[in-house]
Parts: sequence; structure tokens; C-alpha cells
Amino acid sequence: MLHVHPTLEAAWKALAPERVYAFTSSGETSYTDIAYQPGDVLMFGRESVGLDEDVLQDPHVTARVRLPMLPSLRSLNLANSASIAVYEAWRQHGFAGAQL
Repeated sequence: MLHVHPTLEAAWKALAPERVYAFTSSGETSYTDIAYQPGDVLMFGRESVGLDEDVLQDPHVTARVRLPMLPSLRSLNLANSASIAVYEAWRQHGFAGAQL
């Protein structure tokens, strides 16, 4: 479910998330090493610059997560990055709700 909030503090208050995964090219955790749970928040920054450092260091962030990249590439398109992460979470839950 997509939520848009005017500020990050408003998002924390509204979502009261238990686990927040901030996707960044400098992440320490691979997106495939997470056992995604319902209610997890997947956070992505702007395509041009990613997430601000203060957001990456926010105490609400459970882990900084990365997608594998070829050394010659700077980053993936934001829509592609989000699609990869969401699809992995859905896959881990047996593609719940899908017509297989």
C-alpha cells in the first residue's frame, strides 16, 4: 500500500513501523537477505540522489539495503529498484493473492 505524508516525522507517526528498510547504493544488507514481514516499510529516495544521509541514519531505520549492481553502473532506475524489492517480498510470501 502506498502512503504519502508531508514529512518524515508524519510518516513515522502514521505508520508506527516496526521495521524500515532504507534502500541505498551504500547499503550493508542485500535485499535477498531479509525475511520480509507484513507491515515492513521499504523506503526509497529520489532517483537522482537517493535518500538523504540524515534519513539513512534515522533510528527508525532497521537496515540500509542494497541491490546488486555492476561496478560500471551508478544505479538502477527508481521504479525498477522498487519493483525488484517489492517482488522479492511478495515472492517470499508465496505470491499471496496472485492467480497462479
